[in-house]
Amino acid sequence: MFRKILIANRGEIALRVIRTCRELGIRTVAVYSEADKNALHVRFADEAVCIGPAPARQSYLHQPAVLAAAEITGADAVHPGYGFLAENAAFAGAVAKLGLTFIGPSVEHLRMFGDKLSAKAAARAAGLPLLEGSPGAVESMDEVVDAAARAGFPIMLKAAGGGGGKGMRVVHDMGALERSFELCKAEALAAFGTGAVFVERYVAKPRHVEVQVAGDGVEGIAWGTRDCSLQRRHQKLVEEAPAPGLSPAVERGLLEAAARLVRQTGYRTVGTVEFLVEGDAFYFLEVNPRIQVEHPVTEVTAGVDLIAEQIRLAAGERLTVRQQDVVVRGHAIEVRINAEHPWTFLPSPGRIVGYHEPGGPGVRVDSAAHEHAVIPPYYDSLVGKLIVHGVDRAHALRRLRWAMDEFVVEGIDTTLPMLQALIETPEFREVRHWTSFVDRWLAERNA
Repeated sequence: MFRKILIANRGEIALRVIRTCRELGIRTVAVYSEADKNALHVRFADEAVCIGPAPARQSYLHQPAVLAAAEITGADAVHPGYGFLAENAAFAGAVAKLGLTFIGPSVEHLRMFGDKLSAKAAARAAGLPLLEGSPGAVESMDEVVDAAARAGFPIMLKAAGGGGGKGMRVVHDMGALERSFELCKAEALAAFGTGAVFVERYVAKPRHVEVQVAGDGVEGIAWGTRDCSLQRRHQKLVEEAPAPGLSPAVERGLLEAAARLVRQTGYRTVGTVEFLVEGDAFYFLEVNPRIQVEHPVTEVTAGVDLIAEQIRLAAGERLTVRQQDVVVRGHAIEVRINAEHPWTFLPSPGRIVGYHEPGGPGVRVDSAAHEHAVIPPYYDSLVGKLIVHGVDRAHALRRLRWAMDEFVVEGIDTTLPMLQALIETPEFREVRHWTSFVDRWLAERNA
């Protein structure tokens, strides 16, 4: 087992890793920017190193500074958390060249799943269902037209290196195809350094369901499903586990497909296999080869510490659980509370002057916020994640309501009022929501 882990991240995920390391008896090193010198992850780590000015590119994304901090503190492993450098194959390779362990996938798997086309090829080889479209990147209008004819309009043009909703365009007819293709290529090149674009059939009202997985290079297991369909502009707002409203056959198919992909690719760490669900059909979407923001809903329903599993697998251990031992109990819901105006979503950085977290049975808060904490304008606006666990979905929703009422954040705007209204919509309560529901709901509300 590792002696000392450097955490190449900040905020609540850095604190989350520190807590598991303490349980495992591992010392921790925090890195921080000048803007985060008073942050809780700096205070609670065993050591802390300032790695640069506030902007992320000069600190948390500045690989030489992060690597130097690992060297001078004698860390023997690096945990990247999520975001920043978590899916950066070059960074993982640089960590390995220093003789340290990257707590995450191999460089090969980061490259495989970091490119949507190679990820689709791996999924196809493992027998996972895929949406109709182009088998690879489309280079010319003739190829785009052929792929669109196979898929049938409407189609989605997607950047191979995309993420977060960037490099995606819906095309409803042939007349808009050429201009959309050129715009998508240009956007992909600007955002991801490659103009590679592929074609998929567009699903109008899909649900976004993901499967938490882990592999040790030989075996692969699935820890259950999560529904992440409540999104605003492709950014998740609410997640729950297990995904409600799935037939037993669909749920079983999702779990088996995700675990099979892990086994057949020799994947070694935790991760998430994501799918679009359309009625009783599901289609492979992508793999997130890291810990997810929404991992707590799986932890509380499956009774697992996913960060500990990450660390053990990185240290060379085998999976500690077999698939037949995985038992999902109850239902969990997570809401992400961001420092934004609840209805305009304008950023609201600043000092928190009043703060109170809810508590009680089945309530968990993952946050690095506190009274007098400053939410800086340079990074993700996440204030905290509220997670509730109940015996079933109705029970979890009741707990979520009163826990949200008890959550107090003063001095800045947060999205809490919007989330309180969102979970009361009939579409969410009756599991009739889909990935673009929130965008439509907000447009109608603000009309």
